[in-house]
Amino acid sequence: MRKRRALGISLLTLAMAGLSSPASHGAPEPLTLSNSDTTEMVSIGTEYLQGRANTVTNDGASAAARKLSATAKSRISPALAARIAKEYAQLARLRAELREANGGYTRAEVQLTPGTSSVNGDEATVEVTEDARLYYPNVPAGDPAFEEYSVPHTLTFIKDSEGDWLLNSDRVESNLTGPGPITQLAEPSSVPASDAEDEGQMDAGSGTAPTSGTDGDKPVGETSLASDRVTTKAAAAGYNYGKMVSYANKHWKNANRDYRLYGSDCTNFISQAMIAGGWKTTAGSISSRKDNKKWFYGSWEISTSYTWAGAENWYWFAKKHSKRTRILDNVWQLLPADVLQADWKRDGIIDHTMIVTKRGGNGEIYLTYHTPSKHNVKLSTLVRKYPKAAWYAHRT
Repeated sequence: MRKRRALGISLLTLAMAGLSSPASHGAPEPLTLSNSDTTEMVSIGTEYLQGRANTVTNDGASAAARKLSATAKSRISPALAARIAKEYAQLARLRAELREANGGYTRAEVQLTPGTSSVNGDEATVEVTEDARLYYPNVPAGDPAFEEYSVPHTLTFIKDSEGDWLLNSDRVESNLTGPGPITQLAEPSSVPASDAEDEGQMDAGSGTAPTSGTDGDKPVGETSLASDRVTTKAAAAGYNYGKMVSYANKHWKNANRDYRLYGSDCTNFISQAMIAGGWKTTAGSISSRKDNKKWFYGSWEISTSYTWAGAENWYWFAKKHSKRTRILDNVWQLLPADVLQADWKRDGIIDHTMIVTKRGGNGEIYLTYHTPSKHNVKLSTLVRKYPKAAWYAHRT
């Protein structure tokens, strides 16, 4: 009896020792950063991202170039400093192109909100959200004063020989099907071909050449195209375009919790805006979710149609099967609540979907979208930056 009890105690002791003792192999578990370290890193990240934003503005570019050298010596690792010096040169060229196309941007405001963080020895990571505004010059009355975006970043830091934190890398949210912040140089992602039914050849894309009475990449002068609405089913159905635009303006950044988010969320967002303006869903089920004649949202992704959140599937439903839209000859004919889609590589697969939230007094068109979250981006900026893209402008 004593032997059994002694054996039981021995086993219990070993078990407790195994639970309480640290593992003798493998990397140590990362720890959460202190508040002071997090504050310091967010400050470094803000200075860095503000500098990037300044580089694309007409007023802040010179100051950004001067400040880069000073900042790089004390707050940024040598490897990152070398990389962004090259990127700033590319951003400077882009700034010059946009200034010629539409005046570019005058100034920038950047704010960072910290999320989760971790530290493992001399390396640390901070998740942040960058909220930025890039202001437009010579804004006509009633036009948006700025483009704005909200984008997650992962910032990594290392310690130097003196124990100070240096920013070592910056990674923007991956798999962006739409144009990311103008301050970043990564190209938008292309999506794979859908495994839905084969619909054949798409219509020819919409032209981007300036229409009559234009200057540069955009039309000038007020042009009334509202009467063109009557050529689609939308007018007969009594759709409310103002509600579509209001929905996009409200939820471009703060997603509607009544809907789930997708990894590529652009078309999901546009479908929501169409619903807000009066589009009706069709009947559908799990077995018909790949059918481009159907358009419906369910409680689960598997009970939602491909046309709801798939850019090219949405094209086939909206244009071909329901005839709720038609493709415009030219992107400069777009009106508020119209939809613009893009095929970045001209590979016959539509990658991205956007909604028009404003047609400006001088004919400029402003677009809003998800993935990433961007609000009131000038069409003239997108046409200039992505000259090889195929565009599909939908009259809704």
